[in-house]
Amino acid sequence: MPSNPYLSNREDSLTEDPLLGFNFMLELEGAIAGYFTECSGIGSEHEIVEHKVVDKQGHEIVRKLPGRLKWQDVSLKRGITSDLQIWKWRDDCLKGDVKAARKNISITMLDRTYAPVAKWHFANAWPSKVSGPSLKSDSNEIGIEEVTIVHEGMYRET
Repeated sequence: MPSNPYLSNREDSLTEDPLLGFNFMLELEGAIAGYFTECSGIGSEHEIVEHKVVDKQGHEIVRKLPGRLKWQDVSLKRGITSDLQIWKWRDDCLKGDVKAARKNISITMLDRTYAPVAKWHFANAWPSKVSGPSLKSDSNEIGIEEVTIVHEGMYRET
């Protein structure tokens, strides 16, 4: 009996450990723009269009169809550093030059040895928001800065 290729793939996925996201590297047009400790919002979703139809027996059925595709905003966080590259990227938007701000970017998830384990590419991305830390003089917390990136499409490479 021939082996089932779907079953063998399933068995591999059941024995593989999940990838650990230790750090995330941001690249703007191929140049490293920073390392981040948190990343969220990588994904897409379709709006749902409900269409009512009647089957041959006269029963009303609601069909759900894919509507417009929406790309989620990506949020990256890190401890504040002296590197101003993200802030300079945001300045293009503040000056009204969104054309210059739009860049093809990549986010690479790194493991504890800083080896790449997953990579996503984003088209025409620009920073819609950059925020600095909330600091308190009586706290030992690290100041966190955050950048929110919007884009017009993405795909996962690895």
